[in-house]
Amino acid sequence: MSTELESTRRALRDAIAQAEHAAELARLLDAAQARLVEAEHHAAEAKALTERLTDAEERLESERAAAEKLRKELAEQRFQAEVANWKLSSIKVARWNRLGDAIRTGKSNPVRLARGLKGAAKPVKRPVAPKRKPIAVTSKDKDERPGAAYQATTSVRTLNGASFRLKPFRVPTGPNTRPHLTAAVIADPHTEALLRYEWRQTTGFTPRDFARVLPQEVPHLLVVESVTKGPWAEEITGEPGEGLKALLAWCAERGIRTVFWHTQGDAAPYAAAAELFEHRFTNDLTVGWPRLHFGVQPRVHNPIPLSGGRIDRVLTLDQLLPEHLTYPDVLTSYRWPAAVTCPPGTPQWVLAELAACNTSIGTEPDDRRAHVALRRAHATGTMSERTDELLEAIGLPAVRATLNTSVMLPVPDSALLEHALAQVARQSGVTQMVVFAWRGAEQRVREVLTGVDVVFRDLDPAASTGAMLDHGLDLCEGDLVAVMDPRDIYGAHYLADLRRAFLFSTADIVGKAAFYAHLRKPQATLLKQPDAEYSYLPEIAGATLLARRNTLRELGFADLTDGWDEVMMRQCRADGIKVFSADRFGYVRVREEDRWLLGAAQLVEYGSAEPHALI
Repeated sequence: MSTELESTRRALRDAIAQAEHAAELARLLDAAQARLVEAEHHAAEAKALTERLTDAEERLESERAAAEKLRKELAEQRFQAEVANWKLSSIKVARWNRLGDAIRTGKSNPVRLARGLKGAAKPVKRPVAPKRKPIAVTSKDKDERPGAAYQATTSVRTLNGASFRLKPFRVPTGPNTRPHLTAAVIADPHTEALLRYEWRQTTGFTPRDFARVLPQEVPHLLVVESVTKGPWAEEITGEPGEGLKALLAWCAERGIRTVFWHTQGDAAPYAAAAELFEHRFTNDLTVGWPRLHFGVQPRVHNPIPLSGGRIDRVLTLDQLLPEHLTYPDVLTSYRWPAAVTCPPGTPQWVLAELAACNTSIGTEPDDRRAHVALRRAHATGTMSERTDELLEAIGLPAVRATLNTSVMLPVPDSALLEHALAQVARQSGVTQMVVFAWRGAEQRVREVLTGVDVVFRDLDPAASTGAMLDHGLDLCEGDLVAVMDPRDIYGAHYLADLRRAFLFSTADIVGKAAFYAHLRKPQATLLKQPDAEYSYLPEIAGATLLARRNTLRELGFADLTDGWDEVMMRQCRADGIKVFSADRFGYVRVREEDRWLLGAAQLVEYGSAEPHALI
């Protein structure tokens, strides 16, 4: 009996405990439900506030646009008022008007009339016509040129407690490779810097304001990188966010192509979002999407040095690139040391960018190795070439300016023909040859220069070199025109290295003010102006001339055999035409003797120049 009573009591206690537990669960459930209702209420309030904020921003933008329009109209009215006042003042001081006043006031007084006519006959300074003044830029206005607002933020570097002040690398504002194409881009600062020169680029829009920002210049494509920071990071990782879905729907309605580019980290967190895009690319070999790797961007990854030159030290990569640097500051650091040691596992794109800035990678500086590494960095692909791949893959035209080259080669001495043709035949990127040689040499020229459009003209012994070049220029069809001297030596990479300068400089003429020379009589190898590498300096040698065809048409060639290049350089200085001196490699001036060179260049050694110049 007692056992049954104890069992009943136990069951009763368990039932009471379960009831209390159920009551606690019910209470917790009610509390959770209340919090959920409160959260939904707050979410609704937040949504309403967001809509009100968006509406307010749109009204503010509309008011700003209206104010800007009124400001421009007011400036125009002021200018027109100044023009009217100027016209009135001009009429008052005009000679015919002053003569009329003199006649009107002196018609009853001959003395006054004579004095008035004499005064009216004197020249009077006319008022200066007003000029239309540029409208002041408001704080809201911004320069949309690539790189205009993307500059270095610090000029100080610290090594072992010592501070060094640098003059930062100035990020160029152009030119733009495809000005006809607009891309909306969501990317980190590094990728944004690589792409900004490839098209007109819209950045900085957010999930909240893209519908207001993008219609101002509707893009042809949307490129989204696998970013880890910023307002879009949460939208593209894990479950795709509503902002991303809305952006892609907006693009779909307008036929805008959408691209997802995985560039960093594990691809798995981005997989769901990437599936919403029309096209997907990756630089990870383990991911099964089409490949799209980084390339060097010649506008910012180039050998143009800092104004203060390099520090005479070899730095580690950690010393060179501390964590706090922005990417424009990184571009300054790339150009700072004499050399950089990079540990195993350094990303290939970092090594390529360092090499493209002509910085030695290794334990000691080596100009020759640095130049070869620069050449290889470009050979692996530039961002223009990567963008071509992207555009072709998604079905947009990859149209951009070319650097097709015509070469002019006058050969006045028949003994130099074979040597001269050998120098040209080893060049790459030559689409046309204009050759002046003696009658009967045409067949040999065509035999050697296969695969090239050859224009042959018989040599006129009475014509100067400048006259032949001026005539040959009319026959050239390439975007660029080169002049080569049949006496000199040109390496296999000569023209390719020179053409590269047009990718990062703003010059219309490129050549070499720094170069090696070999004098046969004393068997001396010389180096002229080694400090003139990679600088704007209108003193290049005529035998290294590579120029835009239209610029040469405007300049023309002086009717001289010796000195036509000096005349052209003087004209460039007078007309403000930019001339860029490239590297010292790939070319050797060969002469029997040259007293001017002996006095103006430094002696390298007695022996051949080719081991020094041709790499």
